[in-house]
Amino acid sequence: MGTRGGRSAFRGGPKELLPGRAGRCCHDNEAPGRLCGGGLMAPGARPLLLLAVWTLAAPVLRGAGDTGDGGWRGPGAPAAVAEEERCAVERRADLSYAEFVQQYAFSRPVILQRLTDNSRFRALCSRERLLASFGDSVVRLSTANTYSYRKVDLPFQDYVEHLLHPQDPSSLGNDTLYFFGDNDFSEWASLFQHYSPPPFSLLGTTAAYSFGIAGAGSGVPFHWHGPGFSEVIYGRKRWFLYPPEKTPEFHPNKTTLAWLQDVYPTLAPSERPLECTVQAGEVLYFPDRWWHATLNLDTSVFISTFLG
Repeated sequence: MGTRGGRSAFRGGPKELLPGRAGRCCHDNEAPGRLCGGGLMAPGARPLLLLAVWTLAAPVLRGAGDTGDGGWRGPGAPAAVAEEERCAVERRADLSYAEFVQQYAFSRPVILQRLTDNSRFRALCSRERLLASFGDSVVRLSTANTYSYRKVDLPFQDYVEHLLHPQDPSSLGNDTLYFFGDNDFSEWASLFQHYSPPPFSLLGTTAAYSFGIAGAGSGVPFHWHGPGFSEVIYGRKRWFLYPPEKTPEFHPNKTTLAWLQDVYPTLAPSERPLECTVQAGEVLYFPDRWWHATLNLDTSVFISTFLG
């Protein structure tokens, strides 16, 4: 089993974040990674900018999000996956930095609410505006399994119009393409300058943004890396999390949707992960080395801040 993440192509920034095997920390898809960790620091580290967009095939499911979907709600079959019965991750509004450090930074995930106002960024992330601004930009897609090998280059508009579909539950990770890393995103800086990340950081880490657009039913299988935040801009993202000492049962080339349908029902209550669905405007924080898998319930737009 392996880990995965992303890296920035911006020059002159912090060190690249690299992937690795199980038991190692990584933020990319191609080479063994370095261990990640960190202590506390005040906010202010200059982030790297990078972009990720997940793409998958064959219409299967679609969730029912709010009416403000930014034009990303495409046609699809009725939802085959719903939100969890009970969210097991605490939600906190107006959390102070001291509370974050004392209660969550090194010990457990938390969903943050009302920490920043990203309404401007959200407006710029509508389907119409992203296509108008970046439709002609050539992007590189990679396979969406734990280890990524095949690469495909195409215009962002072609990806959005022809490849952004709900997930086929029978597809393997190496049959699924995603857009993440391996790109020079300096031309996207006009978008990222409008994003306000969570105002918390950790000593010895540097923030790197990873922006994504994913079809309903898509997601990443279980992996782990350094700590970070993940904010949903449009849609909904369901998370499954295990502490570092509890390795989940999964296949690195099976999708999260397949895991949810085949493995999850067989787990005893004590073997099940912490889980919760992050709604648009919410931010999930995951501590260092926590195992996690994700599942987009709708076509979703999201941005993660990795602390590497």
